[in-house]
Amino acid sequence: MNPPSFNDRRLPDGGISASRLDGVRVLIYSHDSFGLGHLRRCRAIAHALVDQFKGLHVLIVCGSQIAGAFDFRARVDFVKVPSVIKLYNGEYTSINEHIDIAETIELRKALILCTAQSFKPDIMIVDKEPFGLHEELKPTLSFLKSHGCILALGLRDVMDAPHLLEAEWERKGMMAKIETFFDQLWVYGPQDFWDPLEGLQVSQSIRQRVRWTGYLHRDIPISPSRGAVTIPEDGLLVTAGGGGDGADLFRQVVGAYAHDPTLTKPALLVLGPFMSTEDREDIRSRAASIPALSIVDFDNRMEALMDDCAAVVSMGGYNTFCEILSLNKNALLVPRVHPRQEQFIRARRAAELGLVDMLHPEKADDPRLMAAALHALSRRGKASEPEYQADMTGLRKISDLVFDAVKHREPALRVIAGGRHRDT
Repeated sequence: MNPPSFNDRRLPDGGISASRLDGVRVLIYSHDSFGLGHLRRCRAIAHALVDQFKGLHVLIVCGSQIAGAFDFRARVDFVKVPSVIKLYNGEYTSINEHIDIAETIELRKALILCTAQSFKPDIMIVDKEPFGLHEELKPTLSFLKSHGCILALGLRDVMDAPHLLEAEWERKGMMAKIETFFDQLWVYGPQDFWDPLEGLQVSQSIRQRVRWTGYLHRDIPISPSRGAVTIPEDGLLVTAGGGGDGADLFRQVVGAYAHDPTLTKPALLVLGPFMSTEDREDIRSRAASIPALSIVDFDNRMEALMDDCAAVVSMGGYNTFCEILSLNKNALLVPRVHPRQEQFIRARRAAELGLVDMLHPEKADDPRLMAAALHALSRRGKASEPEYQADMTGLRKISDLVFDAVKHREPALRVIAGGRHRDT
């Protein structure tokens, strides 16, 4: 195995052209088993890195029950740790009712540490939750820190309402821990959209480590076919991501169609893999008599469906918002407001900037108001038309950050003896 090589070729705009980072390893941690957002964000980052750098390998540690339903590029793989269920109040419980959550966390903790010790990453990217679920990452971060691994914390554009995030992080002593362990904080959004650390007591040291990447642009998957699920070009795509907390959105859409017979535009409702059986059956029953509505449980190529549709109705999670901007779609966001206000803050700010329409979920419960909002979608401009243009270069900037973080690594730290390992 050859020593790692670093080839720095800068583009005119400062970005890195396609380069080699032979032997470099990136470990990405995605804590949540609820929904699809964290896994899909980490997957997008991983794919961008291996597309950008030949010889680089990415391993994603996640608890998603359906990680295997997605395609992964060459040099990207995942390790699945035992899944947990996120309750509506934000707490977690074991997916197996016969195993205590504490036992599940201990098993996850051991598997994550073992993975890091075996994989020996040059850089670890932690998605959203600095120390993981119930601080399961602490042993791994301590180990990697002591062995020279670069630690980066990736934060969404919006984390939560400042007063809620401040109370949560203060209770956990999070700022001091972040300052001790993380070399950089990457905000996956534009600085002029929202500051996820707004209202928090942030030291100058931590502020100096913040890097704003812009949003993560999404492309249409390369595939010989669009798949079995299709949507008319004038149709609406209704999606709530994983669907575990999205049943109300679908009921609101179905209620609007049932109330207003002039709503005839076809709509495809993608319920999501985590919706309960009871909610799934209820929504199908309500929609059965409405010819314009079609329902599927899940499709792993949402970008292709969104590319085909005329407009999107969604709750406003991070990934869907990035896809709306990337594919320049009309959109109506009906954000979740409990237990976190992340979606509401994002949707409200995007509506203020003219990027989307927003309807508060309490108003969306009124079928008359929801129907009016759906009619308005066909009259509004595209996401690209407002004066404000969101920075969508996040994946390129993350690639640059990874390159800059590892390009000065000493080759002498790597010993070749029947395989690659870090000299301790």
